[in-house]
Amino acid sequence: MTLNFSVHPNPDPTGPERRAEIMADPEFGKYFTDHMARAVWTPETGWTEAAVVPFAPIPMHPAAAVLHYAQEIFEGLKAYRHPDGSVWTFRPEANAERFVRSARRLALPELPVSAFLDSVRKLVAVDQEWVPGGGEQSLYLRPFMFASEPFLGVRPSVEVTYMVIASPVGPYFSGGVKPVSIWLSQEYTRAGRGGTGAAKCGGNYAASLAPMVEAAEHGCDQVCFLDAQEGRYVEELGGMNLYFVTRDGRLVTPELGTILEGVTRSSILTLAKEMGLEIEERPIEIGEWQEGARSGRIREVFACGTGAVVTPVGRLVWPDGEVTAPDTGSEESVTMRVRQRLVDLQYGLAEDGHGWMQRLV
Repeated sequence: MTLNFSVHPNPDPTGPERRAEIMADPEFGKYFTDHMARAVWTPETGWTEAAVVPFAPIPMHPAAAVLHYAQEIFEGLKAYRHPDGSVWTFRPEANAERFVRSARRLALPELPVSAFLDSVRKLVAVDQEWVPGGGEQSLYLRPFMFASEPFLGVRPSVEVTYMVIASPVGPYFSGGVKPVSIWLSQEYTRAGRGGTGAAKCGGNYAASLAPMVEAAEHGCDQVCFLDAQEGRYVEELGGMNLYFVTRDGRLVTPELGTILEGVTRSSILTLAKEMGLEIEERPIEIGEWQEGARSGRIREVFACGTGAVVTPVGRLVWPDGEVTAPDTGSEESVTMRVRQRLVDLQYGLAEDGHGWMQRLV
């Protein structure tokens, strides 16, 4: 049976003056639109109660399983206002498919891809006035699923709630794109073989917070994790995939397995190949980064994610040293050219030759 989301308009939406005030200077994840999507699953009924409803707090039992065993997953994507006023999103089916894979890993029910897309489309349609235009502003969409059954036993929940909320956001870098500094975590790891590294679940991000604090104490913006088995191979940052641009025209990135299969990550690999770079997905030893940047064999390092799109990586710092790739952050760098291609495509300023953009409104 096809799951369709009915729409129940908010009888008391945010007034136009207050909405304009929020959207004049949106802070990432602080303000939310007038509606949210939700659905409930049980083994007996399957997915039911699918609806877009007024935004409101979630009534939750103190014994809800998610609060005790962290059985939850989430996604992140954006809606973009194009110059003609229409609203589009970028590769939402890829987010929907990853949501299915994450659910499978966390022993949660699989939401059909069509239902994921319907919930996003209906929510954006009813809250389309919240989609900003100009600059790199967008409407950030956060689908998530969690174990809502009130039960303290350790087993998969037999009641699960799916929701989508939306938040207008401005450019990730208010002062422009600048290289970030990275702390090399040598005590903590993000994920191990057979773990949840390839799933987009809150536990992965919670585990990154202590090393993020450590990074800040050393004057760094982000943290880089190594593999859990040998502590030799670069994996990813706290929430972003990593890339290395070599002197001989290769784009090298850690292979999948224990890292998140980012939608932006795969899109960049396609765009970079079209730009003439040779693509390599393989294990990358931390020494290759350190010595390669020092010698100039590695010319640039950058990271990507839905929020920041593409971020040049400046310094890599560890207790007894640091290194910087020589071309990181320059206007003519591969990093900035890839970033511009992607941003232009998302905001309707360049032709979409891949069919990646889907119109929502």
